[in-house]
Amino acid sequence: MMDRSCPGTVEPILEILDGKWTLLLLFELFNGTRRFGELRRKLQPISPKTLTDRLRMLEEKGIVTRTLYPGVPLHVEYELTESGQGLQPIFEAMWTWTQEHGAYLKEDRNETGEEVEKVSQ
Repeated sequence: MMDRSCPGTVEPILEILDGKWTLLLLFELFNGTRRFGELRRKLQPISPKTLTDRLRMLEEKGIVTRTLYPGVPLHVEYELTESGQGLQPIFEAMWTWTQEHGAYLKEDRNETGEEVEKVSQ
């Protein structure tokens, strides 16, 4: 049985994992250190501003480190901290649950990505 205080105690992690781009960004960083441009290409069509905002938030929360390499041209690399790596089991658990129970969550969609209403006859 879960502790009744659970919703309040997991709120910080829910704030970190909130949003499509943050989840996808973390997934990319689980595969190793990445430059900003690499992340932007992998996460198309994310805007540079959104990517910057997500990376800054993750850095403030101690999930990601940002390393600036001087030189011409300058480049910046992002990697997960030990705390960030600790999120990997959560992703694994979500993937396992989806494989076992998530098939009904997928909605039929038409070619434009809009949900299609199922009509029973």
